[in-house]
Formats: sequence, structure tokens, C-alpha cells
Amino acid sequence: MADSKNEKPGEGIRSMRSTTAFRVVNFELYAKPNIVIMSIGLTCFGITLGYIAYMRQKYESLGYYAAISTNAVYVLTE
Repeated sequence: MADSKNEKPGEGIRSMRSTTAFRVVNFELYAKPNIVIMSIGLTCFGITLGYIAYMRQKYESLGYYAAISTNAVYVLTE
């Protein structure tokens, strides 16, 4: 059980007593949010999704489609 003198609003599980092993294994529960790192991560994720969408659009604009021939061979045709 946590000491009431150490508890702060919004602390959640951080204010509870736990072992060092639990804190190491569940690091994300105890780390404070970092807006700079989060912004960098979201930007990189957004760029990656945009690139995937761009590559898919370019591929579809080429007019190719996948087909399976009569002898079960995967081919790309126009």
C-alpha cells in the first residue's frame, strides 16, 4: 500500500511500492511522458504512413494487377 504523504494526484501506479525488477520490466508505467520524443515519434510514424500510401498509389497507377495462371503461377499483368 502506498504512503498517503507521497501520493500526488495523477501518479497512479508510480506511487505504489514495487520491486526494482517490476519497475525495470514495466518501465513505461513509471516513465514520465516526454512531449519532444512523442512528437518525433508521431512525425516519423506519419511520414512512414504517408510513404506507404504514396508507394501504393504509384503502384496502382501503373495499371498492373495480380493474376494466377492456369498452372498456378503468380503473374503480374497489365
